[in-house]
Amino acid sequence: MARTIAVVLATVVLVWALAAAIVFALYHGRDPVRADAVVVLQGSKTRLPVGIKLVEEGYAPLLVISRGDRKQLEARLCSGRQRIPRVTVLCFDASPSSTRGEAEFVGRLAKRRGADGIDVVTSQFHVFRAGMLMRRCYHGELRMVGAPQQLWKLPLQALSETLKLGYQLVIQRGC
Repeated sequence: MARTIAVVLATVVLVWALAAAIVFALYHGRDPVRADAVVVLQGSKTRLPVGIKLVEEGYAPLLVISRGDRKQLEARLCSGRQRIPRVTVLCFDASPSSTRGEAEFVGRLAKRRGADGIDVVTSQFHVFRAGMLMRRCYHGELRMVGAPQQLWKLPLQALSETLKLGYQLVIQRGC
């Protein structure tokens, strides 16, 4: 009996590890396209530089920043002390302060502005779940763009994302 339990447990862990690798480590979103806005979700310090690069390269005239940890670059852009030529910067505080709150804001903003296409920048491990939440609230052309992440953090991030994904698939299903 103990051997059977061990085999089942090992199989479950192996299947989860394979699924987590595919969903959180290998799938990094898609290439950005010309859009009405580039939205940068709060979190990792690697996200905002990717969003800035996209608007500087002409992917969108609007950079939307979800305020988070009040990093220096974010603070300079949101206060207007630093500007990006030909780009409007809009900063917001998600309510609730979560990916779901960010998705709700993006859905309302897109509706208000008539946005047909949005590129959303988040960490590579976060692309799958964030994309699912964004699609619940925004129904236009959506491209999820993964910002680089530190690989050594991936196992803990995969576990955390798995738990959050399960919660949002089973309990918190709406926008």
